[in-house]
Amino acid sequence: MRHAHTVEQVRAAEKALMARLPDGALMQRAAHGLAYAVLDLLGSAYGRRVLLLVGSGDNGGDALYAGAVLARRGAHVEAWLLSDKAHEAGIAALRSAGGRLVTGASRPEVVVDGIVGIGGRAGLKPDAEEAMRTLQGVPVVAVDTPSGVDVDTGELDGAHVTADVTVTFGTHKVAHLVDPAATACGAVHLVDIGLELPRASVEALQPADIASLVPRPATDAHKYTRGVVGVRAGSNDYPGAGLLSVAGAATGLCGMVRYVGDDVVGDRIRQAHPEVVGSGRVQAWVVGSGSGEAAGTHLAEATADGVPLLVDADALAHVTAPLGVPAVLTPHAGELARMLGVGREDVEARQLHYARHAAEKYAATVLLKGHHTLVAEPDGRVRVTTTGTPWLATAGAGDVLGGLVGALLAAGLAPFDAASVGSWLHGAAATLAAADGPLVAGDLAHAVPGVVRGLPRR
Repeated sequence: MRHAHTVEQVRAAEKALMARLPDGALMQRAAHGLAYAVLDLLGSAYGRRVLLLVGSGDNGGDALYAGAVLARRGAHVEAWLLSDKAHEAGIAALRSAGGRLVTGASRPEVVVDGIVGIGGRAGLKPDAEEAMRTLQGVPVVAVDTPSGVDVDTGELDGAHVTADVTVTFGTHKVAHLVDPAATACGAVHLVDIGLELPRASVEALQPADIASLVPRPATDAHKYTRGVVGVRAGSNDYPGAGLLSVAGAATGLCGMVRYVGDDVVGDRIRQAHPEVVGSGRVQAWVVGSGSGEAAGTHLAEATADGVPLLVDADALAHVTAPLGVPAVLTPHAGELARMLGVGREDVEARQLHYARHAAEKYAATVLLKGHHTLVAEPDGRVRVTTTGTPWLATAGAGDVLGGLVGALLAAGLAPFDAASVGSWLHGAAATLAAADGPLVAGDLAHAVPGVVRGLPRR
């Protein structure tokens, strides 16, 4: 599991660890990890030109000590101080190693962003913003988080650094996982500095976690014990939505798929998926994709069964209060904005806030689709999906996701687990199917079994 802790949690853990270590030892651990990450990016040290942008916080101290390590290895290291309260011992260490202080700089090969620490406010001061503007195009390694992002929310407010690599210490922070700030972090490299941390409320599942959660048939299993999912999706106007929803459900993760809907769609589904059957008892429902005017009726009929359900697309417009059954709601930003009566741009800017708000408002698991999909519980817990590829932004991909999560609900996973596992498998299937190239939604369902087979063995 990849945990994302708050600034308060990190500060408390650092304080506890520093009480057991010699003075300055924790910063030295961080600085050496940072220096080695810069070396990894550059490929070598001797003769390379490194510029440190240094503010007043501990991140500036980390940058200065890392600069001293690089200077001792033969790099030309300069520090541009953006505060008159920069770390004095760090400055002395840099100078002693052969580095120097500058105001402005010739164009370096890499910039180390040590402007603002994790306790700083969002946005950059004018001098820092101007410094970054003059260095535009130079690769940036951020210390802990890119300066200017909101560390605990993943939000952006004003100017900020966009890093190629972010080197963080002890644990991930919310901004590393949650967009829009996560996009500004680039590749995130975690340096273990020995922190002892509590369980985080924001986390990202890893392959071993998925392997432990994916339902696997018992030796005496049959199709009914493995779960039956019902799909009410598609219409004569939008038959593809029904086909793709069923394709996501029929990936082998549950025992059987039932389709209830328009005859034209049903005929096409049975041609493509002869194993799919008609109406009958189910353990979960998938409703909404491409249902058009029938979406409200489909939602009411599925809810009346009292089983868990996944609500997507057209059916989301009919969710005005808690549904009274375990539910997963799967909006994109525009749909969530309409559900909450706010602007789409507001949801995109404050994704963590609005996903949590919707989960609490509707007493349901909310899967907010995006670059880093968020799965939020009413109690505030959130899982972030970090699998996927930009090629996943294709028509019908959400229909496949709905069917996939519905199958996991029918197989017995709780809504939070079903949504987060389904989202992870969906993203991993896209990466596998695309292989650095284009894909269409139907490719996703075909790739899911291969992803499951490739999971670590339990």
